[in-house]
Amino acid sequence: MFDALINRFPNVRALVIGDIMLDTFVYGEVDRISPEAPVPVFKYRQKTEMLGGAGNVAANLAALGCITTFIGIVGNDSTGRKIASLLNKAGTKCHLLKLNGYPTIIKTRFVAKTNHLLRMDNEEVLPVITALLPRIKKILNRAISAADIVLVSDYNKGLLTHETTPIVIDICNKLHKKVIIDPKGHDYSKYAGATLVKPNLKEFSEATGKKYYPLSPNFQPEIIKEAKHLFEQYKIENLVITLSEHGMLHIPSEHPNVVEKISAQVKEVCDVSGAGDTALASLGASLGAGASISDAMKLANIAAGIVVGKLGTSTLSYDELKKSLMVQERENHHINPENKIVTLEQAEYLVKKLKSRGKIIGFTNGCFDCCHLGHLSSLLQARKYCDVLFVAINSDLSIKRLKGNDRPVQDEKTRSMLIASLEYVDYVLIFNDDTPLAIIEKLRPDILAKEGYRIDEWPEATFASHYGAKIITLDRVKGYSTTNLIEKMKH
Repeated sequence: MFDALINRFPNVRALVIGDIMLDTFVYGEVDRISPEAPVPVFKYRQKTEMLGGAGNVAANLAALGCITTFIGIVGNDSTGRKIASLLNKAGTKCHLLKLNGYPTIIKTRFVAKTNHLLRMDNEEVLPVITALLPRIKKILNRAISAADIVLVSDYNKGLLTHETTPIVIDICNKLHKKVIIDPKGHDYSKYAGATLVKPNLKEFSEATGKKYYPLSPNFQPEIIKEAKHLFEQYKIENLVITLSEHGMLHIPSEHPNVVEKISAQVKEVCDVSGAGDTALASLGASLGAGASISDAMKLANIAAGIVVGKLGTSTLSYDELKKSLMVQERENHHINPENKIVTLEQAEYLVKKLKSRGKIIGFTNGCFDCCHLGHLSSLLQARKYCDVLFVAINSDLSIKRLKGNDRPVQDEKTRSMLIASLEYVDYVLIFNDDTPLAIIEKLRPDILAKEGYRIDEWPEATFASHYGAKIITLDRVKGYSTTNLIEKMKH
């Protein structure tokens, strides 16, 4: 599914702007408590150093094969030089401004086996950089004009202020470049006008002043309500909220009630350090390669799930991602029938997006009461004529009006789940009317397919033919019908 997208990564020119630091991991063992104080005795084994913060985003993009450039600030010290060396080693071009008297940030984590015992931070707030703005603007203009995608990784260390961040976004918008923000803090005014902002749930909570509980039945309505406020205030185009073990949510400002939620992919968690950086990098690489936000989010979710299975701040390579996707596709872990069942509003939004990507939209409908070979044959035939197949299913009330009070045999939830579980069905809708004409008027599919009807006796086909849809009468498998099945069961 994602092969063609990943194959475009080596052509993506990605620019990362943000707070960079050195992540140090000290590994060892703990097998006793100190006799001097009630603390563990840490027995040192080894130490590793790697790019942290926005540097890890850049390293991930380079590992995914992207042509990567980094802009940031370090101290004029040995740690700053170490970071420059690591960026170079990762295959990333960089514009590092070196400040005298400012210590480059170091975060040191002490890890016993896979357990983090302590984190030690060596950092100071970046001094005001107003005097550097003319130089920074010049660098930004040149770098952004050469990029396909811009990623802003804000760790609230002083580079991305209310003065500098709007400059970045303004240049991106003037040059028609997509800009993705990984935010920090409660004030999103500095992210106004961004293409996409990617907070985790804790960060979204800080920005909105509300608490959210992913397992609550009111979770999505509450998220949507507050997301609308952010859209209205700051003209942010999209929000992608990461939910840790609960997956990700995408809320577009254009249709905030149409939320796409995907489940987490992780099997085993060893270390969450840098998982957000990997998700951001994968999201950016995908969008830079021309993916939809939906596909980019799915790939980012998979990538984050892989990296948390590693120890330490980790990158994910191009080859690792491809191999992992091959395994996942074989296991069909990505298929969740419930996610295929959509409302008419969601379907309308999906069709608009799919058509913008050149996809041929197919449509068929039916009661599908007792699913049999005739149903399967019709759906398989319909799918061959299109890229994406939408199937509309009569609601329980609709079937009772059409076929009597003893029908349906199976309720609408069961019927919709059964049809959605078929590999060749992409989306399922439930409708209450006697015909799906209202759905066709909204979706305007390219292909309308159904068995057993003459076109002149098929009102939906008459309407669809007027706007140019192709009408297809499907072949019927003789001897199969729900009525016949019910009669057989009675005897």
